[in-house]
Amino acid sequence: MNIPTLPSFHLDTAQSEIFPDNGEYVLKVSIGTPPYDIYAIADTGSDLFWTQCLPCDHCYPQKNPKYDPKSSSTYGEVACPSQQCQLLDTTSCAAPSNTCNYTYGYASTSLTKGFLSTETLTFASTEGSPVTLPNVVFGCGHNNTGTFNENEMGIVGIGKGPISLISQIGTSFGGRRFSQCLVPFHTPPTISSKMSFGSGSEVSGPGTVTTSLVALQDPTYYFVTLNGISVGSTYLPFSSSGAVTKGNMFLDSGTPPTIVPRDFYNRLEAEVKRAVELTPIDDPQLRPQLCYGRDVQAKGPVLTAHFDGKAEVELKQTSTFIEAKDGIFCFAMTSTDSPGGIFGNFAQTDHLIGFDLDKNTVSFKPTDCTKL
Repeated sequence: MNIPTLPSFHLDTAQSEIFPDNGEYVLKVSIGTPPYDIYAIADTGSDLFWTQCLPCDHCYPQKNPKYDPKSSSTYGEVACPSQQCQLLDTTSCAAPSNTCNYTYGYASTSLTKGFLSTETLTFASTEGSPVTLPNVVFGCGHNNTGTFNENEMGIVGIGKGPISLISQIGTSFGGRRFSQCLVPFHTPPTISSKMSFGSGSEVSGPGTVTTSLVALQDPTYYFVTLNGISVGSTYLPFSSSGAVTKGNMFLDSGTPPTIVPRDFYNRLEAEVKRAVELTPIDDPQLRPQLCYGRDVQAKGPVLTAHFDGKAEVELKQTSTFIEAKDGIFCFAMTSTDSPGGIFGNFAQTDHLIGFDLDKNTVSFKPTDCTKL
């Protein structure tokens, strides 16, 4: 008789605070011994977790002191060659020290270079006592460039790839899953919400809708299938032909606008314009965006994203029109010439969103994220 092994039981859920940061969101991660707080961009569209490290050959300015590996008793460098060094496909061995050098780039042309290293991470928990996790692989960035502001001390990659924070910590926390709740754009930076990891981070209950993750060639992205978007009661299919490619969108917390193929965007914009009974504002600096005065947040149509599996996600009006300049609110979507698109962080706000890599699902639940 086979006695089934019991799953590891977690009384508490590991959590981190997440703060709005001018169109991005920064996650508080404590690394090292003693713990040092890092505030890094939470990014479901990339895998590597890295922070600016001393000594800095070339670093962008940041407000808080940079992380110093010498001040932590648990810092270690990843050996080369090793399995850990192969978790990323842009690494090389540096002789004679045999350190694992990495280079990691982003679509925004930002770039980080440094050593792949290991460190202990400390998380807050719902029980109140902190949870520590040793030997997490991260990038100690000694050469970092790009479009960062002084609050952003690096990037936390929470994509699906093998080196991502979720893939690394999942087994210790009872499953490769996490949930996030992003507060709306322009929420004061002092108001945080929570990101929860592993056991207890599941999203369920009244109002929850779930769609399937689609496995495509790129291992990083959370691909989902968007069948169409309704503007009020008018349904617009993603594709004029009616045929939809599975995995035509991915969810990206690091990209603010929702980006869709040009033909779909043109039909959406025309329908939004028809539905809004206000005169558009033509601001030369904001062209070609569709913009209105402040009233549009109250008088604008409700948009609903229709994902596979009858998962209908109603977008808040506050996330459909975003204040681009004082008193001018612009449509928070844009177009691309590629056949797929990105469901950006504006559209994700005020929803508790659960990503489950073990079940291959994403769940959405309307939630006031400022109350979490």
